[in-house]
Amino acid sequence: MALTTAQLVDRYSAPVPRYTSYPTAPHFHDGITGETYAQWLKALPEDATLSLYFHIPYCDRLCWFCGCHTKHTLRYEPVADYLLALYAEMDWVSRQLAGRGTVTAIHLGGGSPTLLKPADLLALKRKIADGFTLSPEAEISIEIDPNDLDEGRFDAFAEFGLTRASIGVQDFDITVQKAINRLQSYEQTAAVVQAVRSRGVRSVNLDLVYGLPHQTLSALEKTVAKALLMEPDRCALFGYAHVPWMKPHQKMIDEATLPGRHSRFQQAQRAAEMFTWAGYRPIGFDHFARPGDSLAIAAENGTLKRNFQGYTDDAADALIGFGASAIGQFPQGYVQNIVATADYKRRVHEGKPATGKGVALTQEDRLHRHAIERLLCAFALRPEDFHEFGRAGANLFESAVLMAESDSDGLLTLSGNSVVVTDTGRPFVRAIAARFDQYLTLGAARHSLSV
Repeated sequence: MALTTAQLVDRYSAPVPRYTSYPTAPHFHDGITGETYAQWLKALPEDATLSLYFHIPYCDRLCWFCGCHTKHTLRYEPVADYLLALYAEMDWVSRQLAGRGTVTAIHLGGGSPTLLKPADLLALKRKIADGFTLSPEAEISIEIDPNDLDEGRFDAFAEFGLTRASIGVQDFDITVQKAINRLQSYEQTAAVVQAVRSRGVRSVNLDLVYGLPHQTLSALEKTVAKALLMEPDRCALFGYAHVPWMKPHQKMIDEATLPGRHSRFQQAQRAAEMFTWAGYRPIGFDHFARPGDSLAIAAENGTLKRNFQGYTDDAADALIGFGASAIGQFPQGYVQNIVATADYKRRVHEGKPATGKGVALTQEDRLHRHAIERLLCAFALRPEDFHEFGRAGANLFESAVLMAESDSDGLLTLSGNSVVVTDTGRPFVRAIAARFDQYLTLGAARHSLSV
């Protein structure tokens, strides 16, 4: 007898990773050192394409729902001081690269990178141009908090070369906003969208969140409707990850006001319906894009990927992370900078790499990462996806076939030679992908709900 939707939610909503890396960050270790990182940078070929991520770990208000590495400050001096450390790290990385590689993407995240003063934002761009070779077609994106902005910053974005604005919305309901300490009106947000578009920004992304305190289905419907009025090119619909054991400021949220897993599921499904009806293409399990957007094109042609920013069409050979807690991704593995800002600054000012930990990939890691990424990006596994892995790849695909053949819950099916996630299974794809995670039961890592 087929399970009801409620029964499926109960069975498959257990906490699992979001799989923005594999192995996931809890399995990084200090065996990956600054020397390792230097070797990986020096191994990049002359024609390597590079994606640069800059982490600005400061906010002028602390949103209680936030899961990022950031800290609250009402003074600009710590931010200006941090930029000097960022420049020192850039100098070190530039020396290791010795002119190799071309930057095809730049992303500023946080924290709130938009709290940077216009002069400092432009100084950062000059520093990037001085230390690295920039492609004239480089995609440049910045995470935007509408509360930080003024005309000078909008103009600085344009001079910086911004091509994609990623604007945090979360929810427009005032009760929800008060519960997460994030007041931001629709009118304020729409004005930001208009301001960046009037300065030539060709792509606007809006970030919405479901599962927030006091959030109801009807309130989320109103938020999605208002988001659609702004005609974004992309939207992300993230499930709130309540992890107060990792982010103590989330203890400010009354857990009794959080929607349960069934309500979270209903919210996610209803929002997805609204985006789909409005003509957006679903991208993976939590993104939506207009059909002509590069993310939708990547999903269509099979080049969609996942990294620490979620779903991406960034095809760079290496992602280099700058700043405290920033993570880089290389052919050899992952590297993460020291998380504590004071320790990070001290290390880079000594002329040393900021490396705190990481992980080197084994061939088995690469195989399982590929299977997880294909499930999350394409909702299918094909035998040809695993040819490069030889017998090990064939064995993994055979295990996936057995999963589909024995699946009595309707999440997986066989279609021709492929294992396909069904429409019923798509909302639970993280739980399906977790079956291929060899590290999931190792260690004491705790994760958020998978719906």
